This record gives sequence, structure tokens and C-alpha cells, in this order.
Amino acid sequence: MDEKISLEAIALYGDAYADKVLKGFFSSKERITGSEILSLCNVQQVNLFIVRELFKSWKEETRKLKSSYFDYENEEVKEALENLMSTLSQNISIDQAHFAPLLKKAVSQTLLVVFDPYDFFAMTLTGKNNKLEVAPFREEIKYLKVNKAPLEGMLQRLEQKGVTDISGNEAFAILDQILEEVNFNPEDVEEYLEKFSAVVPLDANRFYVARTPVQEFTPPPANTPKPTPPPASPAPPLIVAETKTTPRPPEPSKAAAPPQQQPRPAATNQPKAQPQPTLNEAINRQPRSAVIDNFIKIDKIRDSLTINQKFMFTKVLFHGDFELFSRAIDQLDRFENLKAALRYIEEEHSVGWDSDSEEFHEFMELVERRFL
Repeated sequence: MDEKISLEAIALYGDAYADKVLKGFFSSKERITGSEILSLCNVQQVNLFIVRELFKSWKEETRKLKSSYFDYENEEVKEALENLMSTLSQNISIDQAHFAPLLKKAVSQTLLVVFDPYDFFAMTLTGKNNKLEVAPFREEIKYLKVNKAPLEGMLQRLEQKGVTDISGNEAFAILDQILEEVNFNPEDVEEYLEKFSAVVPLDANRFYVARTPVQEFTPPPANTPKPTPPPASPAPPLIVAETKTTPRPPEPSKAAAPPQQQPRPAATNQPKAQPQPTLNEAINRQPRSAVIDNFIKIDKIRDSLTINQKFMFTKVLFHGDFELFSRAIDQLDRFENLKAALRYIEEEHSVGWDSDSEEFHEFMELVERRFL
């Protein structure tokens, strides 16, 4: 887990790519039609995401149709609305101002599903209010052509169960099983890298940033002024003249839970075993590279987790039990202070955790940032 995707970097490149496409198309036209959308970008997934967004907007508008005088649930009315939608789809006409945000969103979504499909999966499954509804989900993946196999497997499994909706937590657990069963490997990014770079040169390594080192949490004495962090070095530009390397998308950690420690053989003149350090001692004994002032506070741990972290923490710290991990996160987000959170972790979950592991420190960093 040395790298994570930067949504800011993706949005930055996505805007540059979209602006170039917009400038080229609308230099000679005032509006764009449906057939022109389908052939607008050299990356077909971008075009399909635009169409998907248009039909999602139509569905949302028709769901709002209510009346004290007319029955919108009548089957004939529903059929008429479907026919209207079919007719409108043949008469799409959008000006540049309204089309630009649709294109920029579609480009960013395409970059995410290409370069970090795991986070794309998580965003798709959790949906609104951490709930996955099967009917809208079916429509969502209809327009997905890149790294679609796991989500198609998810839909097939939900339809076999005959359910209409499940919680995001349940959906994630099913996805975890599917990824394990099919041994999913993301598609090669080379083809997409070349196509995007043909419009705006791209070094996709800039999409990945090093994770913030886990930091020492030692409360300063009262009335001690906070140290001033050193100025950050300027980052190299995201958009470059040429691309020479092909990045590999980050994959969820396959690390297994740490093995149980084997008892040491008895020996003469050996010092007595030292007592197991408490959770606070385990956190504080590890030297870290910066002060806590460099942490960025988070409102909720759950909202800050990537799907890679969910995989990693579940497998390494919570014995592969996603429901156990999910309940622990919900409980940690309910605490009001760090002391209570650490006591809960130590009493309920930390037995067998390797306090020197990367997974332990990354998890505890999130907990600390929750209570800054």
C-alpha cells in the first residue's frame, strides 16, 4: 500500500482533456447531438458514460412526476413515458455550457475505472446512503465496457438471489468473494494511455501519490507553540510532453493475517519475557517522519477508506471477516475522543495484531486523524 490514487490529479487531467475536445468540436458547431456524442472522443468509454449520465437524468426527472389528478403508475402512462424517452434519445441537442460538465465527469470516471478499478467498484456499489439498488445498478453497468467482469458477476449473483436491494456492506462482501473466485486482473492500461495521450500527453504515474507516512502522536505540553511545517517542494506537472512508462493499477493487498507466534524453547540464563506493550505504547514507540500537525483531519473513517484499504484491513487485521471490520469502523466513528477509540480497539480487536506492520500503522493513522 505504498501508493494511492489522487482524485485531484485525475480531475485535473480530465478537465484538460475535456477542454481540448470541447474546443475542437464547438469551434464549428453550437450544439451536439446524440450520434455525435457516441463518436466524440477517441476513448469510447467516455462517450458511453456521457450517454449513461443523460439517461440517468431522464430517469430521475420521471421519478419526480407526481400529481393529484393523473396516475403516473398506470401501465399505459409508463409505456407512453418509455416511448417518449426513446423519441427524445433520437433528438438530443446540447449546447457547450451544459455539455462541458457532462464530458468532464465522464472523462474522470473513465480514468478512474481504467487506472484504479477497485475504487471505482466501491463508489458504484455503495451508491447513495450506502445502499445498492439492483435495477439502477443494472442500468449503470450496461454502459460499462472497461474492467466490467466483477460487476457483471455481482449483478448475476444478485439476480439469482432475487433481491431488489442490499446494503453497501453486503455488496462489498459479495464483491470480495467474486474477485477472489475469478482472480480478477485489471485490463492493461497501455491502450488507454496511448489514446488519452493522443489528445493531451499524459504521464499516468502522476495519478498515484505516496501515502502519508504514519506519524508520531505525542500530545505537546500546554501552551507550547505548534512547529511550522517546512514548505512543500513543487510537484512536477501532471501533463507532460511524452510518456515512457506504463503504470500498473494498485491491487488490493493479498497479505494474509500474520501467523501466530511460535513459543520459544526454554533456555537457561534467559531473561524473562517482556510484557506485551499496550496499544498506546505500540503506537508511540515507532518513530515517524513528521509531527501530527501535518495530519489532515477526517470527519468519518468510513468515508475516508478506499476499497484497497477495506481489502487490506479486513484480511490482515480482522481475520478476513468483512462484517466484523465494518462494525468496528461504525463503532469507531461513534466515539467522541481518541482515548475511548483506543480502549475499544485494545479490548475488542487488537489481540494478534502485529504492531510493527504497515497495515497496523495505516489503520491507526486513520483512527488518529478522526480525533484531531
